[in-house]
Amino acid sequence: MSLLRELIQIYIYVLVISALLSWFPTTSSQGGLATTKRVLAQLTEPVLRPLRQIVPRPRIGGVSVDFSVLVAIILLGIISTIL
Repeated sequence: MSLLRELIQIYIYVLVISALLSWFPTTSSQGGLATTKRVLAQLTEPVLRPLRQIVPRPRIGGVSVDFSVLVAIILLGIISTIL
């Protein structure tokens, strides 16, 4: 079970890094940042896509905020604790 907990922890870090990198715009589809964002999106979207359909996106100051990453981190933390 320790390996599974560690994998969950690594995935949580991937989610956090992906969320942080989403704040930085990329000017081209090539380059290190764009490639990193694409790879992280491929890793995180299978978990985040269903959550985005469930979790509402509130508008704060005219901008909709995506809390699906936060919900995923909380759920993974709970699962890791149960294991």
